[in-house]
Amino acid sequence: MFGPLVLVLAAASSYAEPDTRGTPDRIHGELMVFHAGSLSVPFAQIADAFMKEHPSVRVLREAAGSRACARKIADLGRSCDVFGSADHSVIDALLIPKHAGWTLKFAVNEMAIVYGERSRHADEITSENWHRILLRDDVAFGRSDPDSDPCGYRAVLTVKLAEKRYGSPGLAERLLEKDLRYMRPKETDLLALLEVGAIDYIFLYRSVAEQHDLEWVALPDEINLKNPEFAHHYRTATVEVSGSAPGETIIKHGEPMIYGVTIPKNAQNPRAALAFVTFLLEKDKGLVILEKNGQPSAVPSPTKTYDQLPPSLKRFAVKRE
Repeated sequence: MFGPLVLVLAAASSYAEPDTRGTPDRIHGELMVFHAGSLSVPFAQIADAFMKEHPSVRVLREAAGSRACARKIADLGRSCDVFGSADHSVIDALLIPKHAGWTLKFAVNEMAIVYGERSRHADEITSENWHRILLRDDVAFGRSDPDSDPCGYRAVLTVKLAEKRYGSPGLAERLLEKDLRYMRPKETDLLALLEVGAIDYIFLYRSVAEQHDLEWVALPDEINLKNPEFAHHYRTATVEVSGSAPGETIIKHGEPMIYGVTIPKNAQNPRAALAFVTFLLEKDKGLVILEKNGQPSAVPSPTKTYDQLPPSLKRFAVKRE
């Protein structure tokens, strides 16, 4: 009675975009969100606002370095409904195409030197002398692990660009060899060390400093990985990090920092996941919360995965030709 074409169409229909229309109770259950440590504050607020709009959904959040998050999905097989990365390229490199089909860029940030009330020489540090302050024997600073966290490899890229900016040969090597005992898996792990005075400064995102009422040194655009006009210059700095397979390494080039989000293929609650990503990207919902937390919108942005996006999310992206 039913020919092969009907069977093919029936099978294809099972992969259709989840229907999130109608009353909030159409979306229910637990929603597991993995996200970068630097998204902890805004994603907590976004999750609360989302659950008010969808009271039948319980959002569970798990923060870690973005690369560590991706490895939980790719290497450990952890189920995840939404993944928010501090670097969109983490999704591209570690999850696509096997574990995710697309990436959407949604926010920007910049590198800064962050300090607190106990920090030594805080009364004299500036955007021009910060590297000399950090090299002092009585000063300790922290940064995150480049293999686990984008903030970690961005710190490396920043000091390599600083060596060129300040005309100081060997500066990057001296900074990167100092205070290695204070390296941590993700950038927000360093906040407690700063609070108790174990370290004086952190290579950190400006948004995290603002969210935690900390002081920060604004770095020149040539090195802060913020300004798209310096994209070509940023690419002159590179760092080697672990790849998607054991023993494999990849070379990361400097680029303007842009956060990315995806729904992994192993999502257990794809309907709620699609609703959450939509909420995140709406300018009067998630993007407002991000903006208030120091993370301006990057929506819409080009993506190489435009054709793989769920139809309802294409309005948040630009097709890259």
